[in-house]
Amino acid sequence: MNLELQPEEQRFREEVRAFLRDHLPEELRRAQSLNTGIYPEPGVSGPWQAALARKGWLAPAWPVEHGGPGWTPVQRFVFETECALAGAPLVHPMGIRLVAPVVMKFGTTQQKALHLPRILSGEDYWCQGFSEPGAGSDLAGLKTRAVAQGEDYLVNGSKIWTTHAHHANRMFALVRTGADSRRQDGISFLLIDMQAPGVTVRPIATMGGDHDVNEVFFDNVRVPQSWRIGPEGGGWECAKYLLEFERGAGMSSPRLRAQLKRVGDALQAMRRRGLEPSAAVEARFGEVCADLDTFEMLELRTLARVQPLQSPGPVASILKLRASRLRQAIAQLGVQASGLEATRWPRQEAEADEDDALLGTLLPDFLNSRAFSIFGGAAEVQLGIIAKTVCFSIP
Repeated sequence: MNLELQPEEQRFREEVRAFLRDHLPEELRRAQSLNTGIYPEPGVSGPWQAALARKGWLAPAWPVEHGGPGWTPVQRFVFETECALAGAPLVHPMGIRLVAPVVMKFGTTQQKALHLPRILSGEDYWCQGFSEPGAGSDLAGLKTRAVAQGEDYLVNGSKIWTTHAHHANRMFALVRTGADSRRQDGISFLLIDMQAPGVTVRPIATMGGDHDVNEVFFDNVRVPQSWRIGPEGGGWECAKYLLEFERGAGMSSPRLRAQLKRVGDALQAMRRRGLEPSAAVEARFGEVCADLDTFEMLELRTLARVQPLQSPGPVASILKLRASRLRQAIAQLGVQASGLEATRWPRQEAEADEDDALLGTLLPDFLNSRAFSIFGGAAEVQLGIIAKTVCFSIP
């Protein structure tokens, strides 16, 4: 692998940096730097996504025919890295990275024409309706049911841990439309209008104090059958394809490096208060840096082979598992490094002091990071996939 940027790639990096200087306001940088939730609020991510859409850079992994920029994997990596290190808000991935590839692969021509432009324009803000109170890691055990009635489905049931459902106007969901003996065969992939009568969203507060996730209830919600992606009963195939994008088709290392940079900034804030990190903390910082460098190489090697609209396959489970554990390790390092200062809970007066505001992110970030090895497929599930599909295929 040649890790040196070629002259045209260097020029592209300068173009990205210039765009960030000209179009990324300081208030959006600050909001992202203080965000401890899974994703920034739409008021933070929305303006940045609109700027990227105007430039044609919102969907780096999309094919050109659907509005993608036609970048190489190296250009994607350069773009993601520069955005993360500049403090740009994280692009909400539910539409761009998750449901869009499913619509492109399994959707009809009419479905592509309806949904893809609205994802790019930001008109639709998506959430994911997979997990249920009795079906998390065992996703095939879901019970939310869609019964055909004329040209519609009537949907009844509930979803849980639904990220940003309180902001979303659209949901992509797995629903049970059949009673097949094999549980996976009776599931369909359905798009749902969150503003339809019968949809109720109830907030769930996380340990970190953020309102990221929700429980969603469906009471005779009417959904057009034309909003089903793929054949009836074919949702499991759609879901497996989507989960590979969720777990491994994004580039996690740039955002992990930005998270580690925030820990480094917190250490500098501590030093300004006359508090030096211990030798053990400095050694652990070096270990985490080495782990991140290794993960970055693994991610680059994997994604360099992935073309637009192509999922990375089972290796996505390795990437997801390592990214989750690294995120937790970095968050734990931030708490460990800051000692008692990390027990500061964000409070109103902290906004007057940038160091207080920064240190106030460490504990919520640590608490929220515990969920990263659960959502998107628990660590135990990923280990099972790796054992069955990766290890057994090695000669």
